[in-house]
Amino acid sequence: MAIHITEECINCGACEPECPNTAIYEAGAKWAYADGTQLTGSIDFGGGIIIGADDRLEPVSQEVYYIVPSKCTECMGFHEEPQCAAVCPVDCCVPDPEQVEDEQTLLAKKAWMHSE
Repeated sequence: MAIHITEECINCGACEPECPNTAIYEAGAKWAYADGTQLTGSIDFGGGIIIGADDRLEPVSQEVYYIVPSKCTECMGFHEEPQCAAVCPVDCCVPDPEQVEDEQTLLAKKAWMHSE
């Protein structure tokens, strides 16, 4: 599962610098696939969906820090546990039941974003 931040977030920002994928953003901040990754150029998601790696995309939340699900790997391949959850003082970084992914999928996503 990807991790998500609940509305209990106090906007302290402790989680943001801990994310190895730069998948965490401040409320209202636009994001891009290129942020903190090695992705460049155009990304073809199939089905006619092509996004520029540097395109600034709309925020997931206007209220609290948020995690971009398609960039979250639960820190697989980097750490033993999700670092956002480890440092969150109010325990609002929790598994997202809407974004269930197995270990193999998370590691493939990490390899895609951080070509080794």
